[in-house]
Amino acid sequence: MATSVQQDAAVVTPTDAQPESSSRRPIIFIILALVLLVGGYFGYQRYQFGQAHEETDDAQVEGDVYPVIPRVGGPVLDVKIDDNQVVKKGDVVVTIDPSDYQQRVNAAEAALAAAQANVIAARTSIGTAQANVKAAQATIGVSSANRARLEKDLKRSTFLRKEDIIPQSDYDAVQANLQATTAQRATAEQQVAVARQQVASAEQQVAVAQAVVKQRQADLDNAKLQLSYTTITAPANGVVSRKNVQPGQVVAPGQQLFGLVASDRTWVVANFKETQLEDMKVGQKVNIEVDAYPNEEFEGHVESLSAATGARFALLPPDNSTGNFVKVTQRVPVKIALDKVDPEHPLRAGMSVTATVAVK
Repeated sequence: MATSVQQDAAVVTPTDAQPESSSRRPIIFIILALVLLVGGYFGYQRYQFGQAHEETDDAQVEGDVYPVIPRVGGPVLDVKIDDNQVVKKGDVVVTIDPSDYQQRVNAAEAALAAAQANVIAARTSIGTAQANVKAAQATIGVSSANRARLEKDLKRSTFLRKEDIIPQSDYDAVQANLQATTAQRATAEQQVAVARQQVASAEQQVAVAQAVVKQRQADLDNAKLQLSYTTITAPANGVVSRKNVQPGQVVAPGQQLFGLVASDRTWVVANFKETQLEDMKVGQKVNIEVDAYPNEEFEGHVESLSAATGARFALLPPDNSTGNFVKVTQRVPVKIALDKVDPEHPLRAGMSVTATVAVK
């Protein structure tokens, strides 16, 4: 009896489980259908979004970085800044020993004073030469008057000599005086010519002296300019970065002392593939996600597109005509301007971002 009961139970059990399994199948199908519908809906939304937007994570925040470089060399006297310090435009940041440059200014000032004295001396020589001209001209006037008088005396003496009223010696004396006066007048005329040449020469000396004054003034201005370069000021508002200068260090012109990252303006440079640029235009809206602020979104717009790919600005740009050609999709830098600045979430140059441009 026990064996028959167990056999009946074994036969009945599968028939009882079959209805329960078949009742679960519709629920599974419904769940699968819902999953497919939801997945299809979101997939379609993503497809529609992809058709109207272009996205890249090859993007970073950019900003103006000013290299602070001395224009003159010398020992550093004082360094008034430190790494990550905020400075304003015009603030004194580094002072170079000005002793040598002050000495050059003093020498240039002395040379300028000597040149100005030469101008005064040259102008005095003009006055002396002009006085000589007047004196020679006065001598010509006196000689002309004496000659006119002696010419009249000669006419009378000639008449009196013909009448044998005066001796030959008196006649010869009058004739000799007339010749001497004529010679004196010729000499005075030559003196006038020489004096006028002296005036012209003195005027040229004045012009040369004035040119020397201008040269010495330029030397003085240049010396003062070099002296002013010993005081280095901040070129813009920003934050000090990578300070590489200490008091007592001897710096040379062109040596970078530190970088100054401008804090008043930042932008984004996104490197889009060339296949993404068909519908991209200036002015299109851009959504920006910054890795440093995952819960924040920034808005901007396309400001400009580069005229060349990034590879064209590489140190060794590719030249496909020289060997085997392998086609590589190039990227074009796109400059994105931020619509507004969020002081609570400052963007720093070099931060990684994801840029999404609404192209339609």
